[in-house]
Amino acid sequence: MIQYQRPDGQSANAYLAQAQNSENAPGIVVIQEWWGLTDQITGVADRLAEAGYRALVPDLYRGKVALEVNEAEHLMNDLNFGEAASQDIRGAVQYLKATGSSKVAVTGFCMGGALTVLSACNVPELDATVVWYGYPPLEYVDASAVTKPMMAHWALHDDAFAIAGVDLLETKLTEAGAQLEFYRYDAKHAFANEEADSRNLPFLQYHSEAARLAWTRTLDFLKKQLQS
Repeated sequence: MIQYQRPDGQSANAYLAQAQNSENAPGIVVIQEWWGLTDQITGVADRLAEAGYRALVPDLYRGKVALEVNEAEHLMNDLNFGEAASQDIRGAVQYLKATGSSKVAVTGFCMGGALTVLSACNVPELDATVVWYGYPPLEYVDASAVTKPMMAHWALHDDAFAIAGVDLLETKLTEAGAQLEFYRYDAKHAFANEEADSRNLPFLQYHSEAARLAWTRTLDFLKKQLQS
């Protein structure tokens, strides 16, 4: 765990996974699901570090982790999304750039996917975004501010983030001239979370084939956007 400064001067904690022998590696800010800073999400950061990146996971819930749906919903509802994007996430991007990463992307899952979309609008320093099955209310999306490439992975059978909203988001961003790669998978919400089935919730389901394809696309995209 490390500490970094937000643009407003406040300190924030985050989990940092470093690529081996590569202090100047590109950076990726990883945004949690609504459960919090879990071992699963730090595992995502570790995976990205193994792929050659410096991965930073801000602790948006300030040390709290949810075990049940009602806890997760309460923590998410208490989170100020605008502040999280413009302060915690922007500060994380700035930290990675100030400490050696010339290019930095933001990626997030579920709630973190919604925050990634907001970050694309509110963090001018980022170089790319990868969204995983989550979007904010469309009235909060300033499509004209999305000037960096975005890849997004969506579940066709998502009870948390309806695919109809994905279609509207894609149209809004496309009409504003955003650089997009949107992919839809025959899967349920959280299809890339290998721990989804252990939650025993009907709207969550891990889908290994979809996850593998989405990760292949993601790593190719990140290499193109951050290492070229």
